[in-house]
Amino acid sequence: MANDTRDGAAPAARASATTAVLDEAHIGDIRGALGTISQHDVGARKGWGARLLTLAAIIGPGLIVMVGDNDAGGVATYSEAGQNYGNSLLWVLPLLIPVLVVNQEMVVRLGAVTGVGHARLIKERFGRFWGMFSVGDLLVLDFLTIVTEFIGVDLALGYFGVSKYISVPIAAAALVVMTATGSFRRWERFMLLFVVANFLVVPLAIFAHPHAGPVLHGLTVPGIAGGANSTSVLLIISIVGTTVAPWQLFFQQSNIVDKRITPRWINYERADTVLGSFVTVIGAIAMVVTCAFAFAHSHYFGNFTNAGGVAKALQHQLGHGAGTLYALVLLNASIIGAATVTLGTSYAVGDFFGVHHSLHRSFFDAKGFYASFAGLVAVAAVIVLIPRAPLGLITLAVQALAGVLLPSAAVFLLLLCNDRDVLGPWVNRPWLNALACLIIGVLLVMSLVLVATTVFPKVNVSALCLVLGGALLCALVLGMVLAALRRRALPAAQKAAVPREHRESWRMPSLALLGRPTWSRGRLVGMWALRGYLVVAVVLLIVKAVQLGS
Repeated sequence: MANDTRDGAAPAARASATTAVLDEAHIGDIRGALGTISQHDVGARKGWGARLLTLAAIIGPGLIVMVGDNDAGGVATYSEAGQNYGNSLLWVLPLLIPVLVVNQEMVVRLGAVTGVGHARLIKERFGRFWGMFSVGDLLVLDFLTIVTEFIGVDLALGYFGVSKYISVPIAAAALVVMTATGSFRRWERFMLLFVVANFLVVPLAIFAHPHAGPVLHGLTVPGIAGGANSTSVLLIISIVGTTVAPWQLFFQQSNIVDKRITPRWINYERADTVLGSFVTVIGAIAMVVTCAFAFAHSHYFGNFTNAGGVAKALQHQLGHGAGTLYALVLLNASIIGAATVTLGTSYAVGDFFGVHHSLHRSFFDAKGFYASFAGLVAVAAVIVLIPRAPLGLITLAVQALAGVLLPSAAVFLLLLCNDRDVLGPWVNRPWLNALACLIIGVLLVMSLVLVATTVFPKVNVSALCLVLGGALLCALVLGMVLAALRRRALPAAQKAAVPREHRESWRMPSLALLGRPTWSRGRLVGMWALRGYLVVAVVLLIVKAVQLGS
């Protein structure tokens, strides 16, 4: 793959004046794990065979980002939900499919149309301060997440008696070697192997002998075993945070850019993303069901400790085979989670500072990119090796932290997807804006419930949810009315349908040619209010996590 950069260098030099692509390695043929598509391919795909071959070449970013989010923290969170609450929280998981699809479909368009990563777009369109705010939150959250992945490696291989002083350094070295090969195709093939290994959760669930009735009831009837309180709300937010995380936005957009996917192939990448969302939620359901049935009516029920404890408990309840499978699922989740979260962070750093950041490049051709990757991996691994480090507290807090910070990331995403200078004919449609606002509103309501129950532990959670839900509904109706009035005032040219051929060839111009959008006073106040609220919410989340961890 050493010739990838050379193949794209000439066209990149000519395109740089009219496109926003920052790294010439991001222009050229699509060379995926399962196929190649020429940069100049304009032929129609006639017949299912040709379409499936094209999908095989495109598939990767969506599937990898989704499965990567079922990481070590995800395995632990789903296990806790099943062990402590049985099947009663299963209903949360199917609701996350539309959230995943809506959020990630927006970054699919941003990546393919702009040719620029998420961090760079935020910095250029909203200013350096908001760019640093967004990337700063990402760095803190991602680093803590990477630490949890190495905790997962330790717990998984510790089940087999391997010391963490052996397992963690070997895993860290393997991650760097897999990533710094200078070949996007080789890296993607490694990741797809981990995606396949993710399906080990299916035979694990079979070990628990689940019954269809309780599972279907849990999936379709909302409820919380033992009632709603601050602890159960924290767990629900953790489930959301581990399934739908801010790093996914940065990773998939940059990975699409790095794979050289253009607007012509957007529908195939959308299919990749939808497939990945179903795979990740099915895997999460299988993990909850496994623990719910394995520990029901036993002394293990309601006594979750950590993922290592779950492996040993499964061995006791279901036999050594179940314990072994769980440990392997945890190890696989930890490796693919660490690989994707760290790469997403390195992409963001490369985007923000404008350095080479492509898997098509060799280590010596993108030293800053690979050095940031290796540095994050090394420091996270060292923290896990420190005696008496608060690893349990980190694991407990990081998934909920992702859920609390997600609304902020989603707001920037929504603003970018309504920026006509950035997406042109690919901007959000009104119904998608309404759905995205609903998702952001629900996430904020959940965060507010967590804050309220932390400050006032005896508050009536059901009544609070009704009040906040009513307020959200009123806000959404008012927003839809105002949006409809603004759309009515738009010029007819902006509301007219754009021919498909024009959409497929439209790319964002160079960022230097675009004027920065001006925020209204109301929007600016709203953003500062959101920022202030998030600071308070994060502080209270840390307090709650310390209370539960002590």
